Amino acid sequence: MPHGPAEVGVGPWEGPWPEGPQWDPELLRDGDRRNVVDRYRYWSMDAVRADLDTRRHDFHVAIENWQHDFNIGTIVRSANAFLAAQVHIVGHRRWNRRGAMVTDRYQHVLHHPTAEHLAEHLAAYGAERGTGPVPLWGVDNLPGSRPLETTPLPRSVCFLLGQEGPGLSEAAREACDATFSIAQFGSTRSINASAAGAVAMHSWVREHADLGDAWRG
Repeated sequence: MPHGPAEVGVGPWEGPWPEGPQWDPELLRDGDRRNVVDRYRYWSMDAVRADLDTRRHDFHVAIENWQHDFNIGTIVRSANAFLAAQVHIVGHRRWNRRGAMVTDRYQHVLHHPTAEHLAEHLAAYGAERGTGPVPLWGVDNLPGSRPLETTPLPRSVCFLLGQEGPGLSEAAREACDATFSIAQFGSTRSINASAAGAVAMHSWVREHADLGDAWRG
C-alpha cells in the first residue's frame, strides 16, 4: 500500500509471551486489529479501561437524546479521545452506537431521564470527591450565552449539548448553571452537535490538560 499498511493493527505476538495481568491471551495469539494506540496493543479491554481511569480528565460531556440523535456515537468517540471523566445521555436510554467505533467500551457512559437528574448526579459526584458540585454548562448559541473563545473554563465542568437542530430543551436550559456559544462566521445558524462537543472538549484540553501525556501517533 503506498499510503500505509494493508491491515490495521498488529499480527500475533512473535516470541515468548509477555507476563502480566494486562495481556490478553487471545490477542497475543491472533493479533490485535483494534483501533487503539500502541501503548495498549495486546492489552485486554478491562486493562485498558482501568489504565484510562487513572488518568481521566475533570470534564464531563452530556447530550440530550429525545429524537435518537445519530451524533451521540461520535460524541462518545471524541470523549474517549479527549479522556472525559464520564459521558451522560439525557432522555431516551437507547442510542446508535455505530459512530462510537467501539470506544463506548472504554468510556463511562451513564443515562439520566432528565437534565435535572443529571444535575443531581453531578452534585453527588463532586461531593463524593470533595470538589463541590460539577457545574453544568450548556453549549448553544442562545442570547446571553458567554463566548467560549474568551470565557475561562472551570477545571471541573460538564458540557451539555442539545439535540441536532432544536438545540437545548427548555428544561435543559433551566438546569444549566451557564451557557456558552461557539463563534461562527458563515450563513448557517448552528454547527453539528458532535462538532460542537469536540470544540468544547478541546477548549478544555487547551486550558487544563497536561499535553505532555497526549498520544501523537
